[in-house]
Amino acid sequence: MFTTRRFAMVGVLVLLCGASACAAETKQVSAPGEGERGTVVSTTPVAQLSAEATVAYLAKESFDTPVRNGVDAYRVDYRTIGAKGESTTASGLVVLPRTASPRLRTVAFEHGTLTLKSDAPSVNSDSRPDQARTVMFAAAGYAAIAPDYLGLGDGPGSHPYTHAPTEVSASADLLFAAKTIASQQHRELDGDLLVSGFSQGGHAAMAFGKALQAGEVPGFGLAALAPVSGPYALRDVETPAGLDGRVAPGPAVFYFAYWLTAMNRIYHLYDDPAEAFREPYAGKIEGLFDGTRNELTIATKLPITPDLLLTPRFIELATHPTGAALKAMTDSDGTCDWTPRVPVHLYAATADRNVPYANAEHCLQALHSDNATLQNLGTIDHTTSGRVAVPQVLAWFQQQVPAS
Repeated sequence: MFTTRRFAMVGVLVLLCGASACAAETKQVSAPGEGERGTVVSTTPVAQLSAEATVAYLAKESFDTPVRNGVDAYRVDYRTIGAKGESTTASGLVVLPRTASPRLRTVAFEHGTLTLKSDAPSVNSDSRPDQARTVMFAAAGYAAIAPDYLGLGDGPGSHPYTHAPTEVSASADLLFAAKTIASQQHRELDGDLLVSGFSQGGHAAMAFGKALQAGEVPGFGLAALAPVSGPYALRDVETPAGLDGRVAPGPAVFYFAYWLTAMNRIYHLYDDPAEAFREPYAGKIEGLFDGTRNELTIATKLPITPDLLLTPRFIELATHPTGAALKAMTDSDGTCDWTPRVPVHLYAATADRNVPYANAEHCLQALHSDNATLQNLGTIDHTTSGRVAVPQVLAWFQQQVPAS
């Protein structure tokens, strides 16, 4: 039986689009050779739209943005690496504008939290906004890519939730795959990228931008970066906020459950789920995040507050991490620890109860550059911040680096 509080939690989680860490050190990748990272495995058309059809499609998704041209969108399966450096595949969305330009300015858009494989941008065109957001950039004349990340879309295995190193590698390798697809149409991608993302995608965008500026993606650099409502400060902001009520209880429970089960596969945080999770959740929690359930379904199986989910030991580790827990946080924290040489415009909302505004303030301070600015979106919630900000990101990109 559901209580009123459980219904409230479910309502919040329907709107959930992220809640965890940020960045890490990334390793330089190589441009693909035959069978190497970034090699295209398969290409599947998912949308072929005239300009008029693109207008109708974006209007259906409530995007009131200029449409310059039609688009051709593809789901691309490509070779990449897993969290431990093993060879694997991933999928992503590549959208090319129907323009006469042989050289295309390119936008990378990083999506927010999702658990159901088929909700990824390259697959879901109906109930999720990410495919439409990617099409929006292409409709303005840019080439646009949106990685599904590991373990989502067509990708095998489980998703390493908010694991910044693999968010970067999946993004870089999709970019190489997109370069191949463009070249097959006698077009090329401009070497300096525009990068954005919302929620989980906010810190993925920040991590990818950092890697691009550092020269870790051969042949590509960074032109401008515009992350929205990202959890950039896992240890200093997001995790404490999940325990002290600044993050609403429902999203906090979801975040801890998703992040701990995902990080355990990489860092071995526990031998038995009962070490981290209270019963009756310990026995079933890992199976909830197998890619076959959406956030709402998972929410109904979780408790209503973090203290009912986590054991005392793991509450202590959340506030004072050591060992493997500290390594897991450190590897996905610090995406803002760099000095941008290009414009960086952060967007965040003060009424966000999923990813507190303090994340953006912390990031701005860490960037410590006149090139970095923060726009306060006002007293709106997390999901609304994405809906409001992403069209603004397009307008800002058009000011910074117009489509060719």
